Amino acid sequence: MAQVLVRNLDDKIVARLKKRAAQRGRSLQAEVKQILEDAAAEADQAEVWKTIEQFRERMRRSGRTFSDSAELIREDRDQ
Repeated sequence: MAQVLVRNLDDKIVARLKKRAAQRGRSLQAEVKQILEDAAAEADQAEVWKTIEQFRERMRRSGRTFSDSAELIREDRDQ
């Protein structure tokens, strides 16, 4: 597994990370690892949403329209 070394962090940042880790019952290393994993997952999600929006835009330009799914669900429930 890869390792990452972050140099020259401000002491205040490290103290806040340690406090955050303690509040969550984790070590500093586990907390930083979780923060990085969460950030990477968010970046992946952002890329997915960007791709979805690009697809929607292509569909709009081609003249295709789509119904509001919430409205369709409401109609189905009312039957």
